[in-house]
Amino acid sequence: MHDLTGFQRDLLYVIAGLDEPHGLGIKEELEEYYTSDIHHGRLYPNLDTVVDKGLVEKGEIDKRTNFYTLTRRGQRELEDRREWENQYVDL
Repeated sequence: MHDLTGFQRDLLYVIAGLDEPHGLGIKEELEEYYTSDIHHGRLYPNLDTVVDKGLVEKGEIDKRTNFYTLTRRGQRELEDRREWENQYVDL
């Protein structure tokens, strides 16, 4: 997780919070948080990166649409991150 960008970490959080989201669903969620447009040229290469790192699995809904889910490793990385954050921030 330490080698991910903040945007890539945000992708993991969004994917974890949705039920098998597709790329456009992820994009819409991120645009609400960032309050700006997320371009495909930013979104999809970063999704590919988290897939390549084994944190997310990509499945196919149809020929044009993929869905994304966290792998066990991705879930574990998010849990470890939350534990680390909780050491410093107690909400």
